[in-house]
Amino acid sequence: MFRLIKEKTNINFLGKSRRTVALVISAVFVVASILSLSTRGLQFGIDFTGGVLVEAAYEQPADTDAIRSALESDGFASALVQQFGPDTDVLVRLPPQDDVETSELRDRLEATLERGTAGVEIRRIEAVSPQVGAELAEQGGLAMIFALLMIFAYVMFRFQWKFAAGAVAALAHDVIVTVGFFSIFGLPFDLTVVAAVLAVIGYSLNDTVVTFDRVRENFFKLRGVAAEEAMNTSVNEMLARTLITGITTLIVLVALLTLGGEAIAPFSIALIVGIIIGTYSSIYTASATALLLGVNQQDLVEPVKDPELVDDLP
Repeated sequence: MFRLIKEKTNINFLGKSRRTVALVISAVFVVASILSLSTRGLQFGIDFTGGVLVEAAYEQPADTDAIRSALESDGFASALVQQFGPDTDVLVRLPPQDDVETSELRDRLEATLERGTAGVEIRRIEAVSPQVGAELAEQGGLAMIFALLMIFAYVMFRFQWKFAAGAVAALAHDVIVTVGFFSIFGLPFDLTVVAAVLAVIGYSLNDTVVTFDRVRENFFKLRGVAAEEAMNTSVNEMLARTLITGITTLIVLVALLTLGGEAIAPFSIALIVGIIIGTYSSIYTASATALLLGVNQQDLVEPVKDPELVDDLP
């Protein structure tokens, strides 16, 4: 691995056969994600479905299984109990509790949680209505669509529309596969996951734009070379940077996943999946899409007006 990073590679990433295989793999991932999203959907968290969020602190390490059993026996069905931070802190998520005042709910929960593990203090109770949750889901989806449209405009302005189409195809691929991963494995999907997906869009776009910058340089430096070869050379020249950035980021995220507790786990998982998929798509999906659209050196050359012809115009 370190030798690969130190030395310049000459891997044929974008050869026709490998490019075809990569696009087929991407299509399989995207179709599987869309099918899962359309049939199984997402396990929306309290941010989207509405409900009650309770943060409790115990004097001794909390027994989540005992707390979950106590909540179920007292009529709090479908309660989600998670540890976060120290092993004495617990986060409880409940479905919407209609016609129950906050003070009454606090007393009931305190008595129930006390039976799960002795010595409890309820630090906060927050309620989210289903209407607010629906608005948050709509706004989160619009935020992703708006981000993709603005990115298309930015890349088209900086490079050319064929590059912009490749960049947006890669980003759409990353978003669909990352969200589909949560649908396939039934992982909780909340606002922290939406934030992670938006962060993945930024990470993947940065990788793609850096690669496209090198492609543009090589289009003018390697004159007379086919577009496929120039893009292949560019990807190889940026491979060390891509690997170093991806590996160091994944090390941090794995540490966050293992040490951050259950509350931060969906956020960490979304970023880990998104960065792996984003690194793959910046090498294959973005560049392969631009090649399929027939990108070449002429697309980056501005037309030069002949001064004599301009003078002859009426």
